[in-house]
Amino acid sequence: MNLRGRKVLVTGADGFIGSHLVEALLAHGCEVRAFVFYNSFNSWGWLDTLSSDVLRGLDVFAGDVRDPNGVRQATKGCDVVFHLAALIAIPFSYHSPDSYVDTNIRGTLNVLQASREGDVARVLITSTSEVYGSARYVPIDELHPFQGQSPYSATKIGADRLAESFYRSFDTPVTIVRPFNTYGPRQSARAVIPTIITQLLGGATELRLGNTVPTRDFNYVADTVQGFIALAEADGAIGEEVNIASGSEHSIGQVAAFLIAQLDPAVRVVVDNQRLRPDKSEVSRLVGDNRKITRLTSWRPRYDLEAGLRQSIDWFRRPQNLARYKAWLYNV
Repeated sequence: MNLRGRKVLVTGADGFIGSHLVEALLAHGCEVRAFVFYNSFNSWGWLDTLSSDVLRGLDVFAGDVRDPNGVRQATKGCDVVFHLAALIAIPFSYHSPDSYVDTNIRGTLNVLQASREGDVARVLITSTSEVYGSARYVPIDELHPFQGQSPYSATKIGADRLAESFYRSFDTPVTIVRPFNTYGPRQSARAVIPTIITQLLGGATELRLGNTVPTRDFNYVADTVQGFIALAEADGAIGEEVNIASGSEHSIGQVAAFLIAQLDPAVRVVVDNQRLRPDKSEVSRLVGDNRKITRLTSWRPRYDLEAGLRQSIDWFRRPQNLARYKAWLYNV
């Protein structure tokens, strides 16, 4: 399928990856409907930071993925659905698991049902590398066992399996897209890279972090969104679950050391106990196998970690961007 000229719906369009995907789809020649979370401030999240020329080209729908009627209305007339709306913060899922079930499982069910009823041509459901839990072997391919090590990851496993069931039961043209750790401009302060950068740019003399030993497969956001688009256009990806991964791993400590060297070599790392996760919940190692996506599509990552971090630093350095973050707080 060629997406150019197609009407596409992006849920979670007001968020980090969603807002970048909206921009990329517009540049790709798509007609985009952006599903944003309804609120009384009429905020469109990160979409509000885009240029007026970009915003004029958008069809913005304010609603809530937990509401089946709203999702049904948003899906009408769309050829393709990119479902990114979710609650994603792991620590917040420890004390509010009900909301994760409502948003991540029920919300995904609403998208699947609306897409089925609306005869949507392609449905891309966003998964997460967290569904694998700590690596039992590396690199982690799509056959790796699932393990819910947090309420967040458990709800994403549930959402993925619902998506699979709709493909198998109703021939809904679903692809489960599984990004590994995406980072870059606009990322939430609850993620480790914005946490590090904003503390350093905010003048901290001590960098407060949790466990710095775990490794992650970090992917710059521009690479992740191009992976989404490539999979949407790959007919062979229908009915499949596919990693978006660099195939490289770096520890949190290594990332922190690089950023400290770039921004303030005098800063030292200290352990903040409130940022530590329960031992059995912390995912100790993630590094993804990207052979499947490179076989199905022409996608290849364009940014290595150093290049992506430099891009991120440049964005956070801008006063209007840094001012959006409360670096002095632990953002759950």
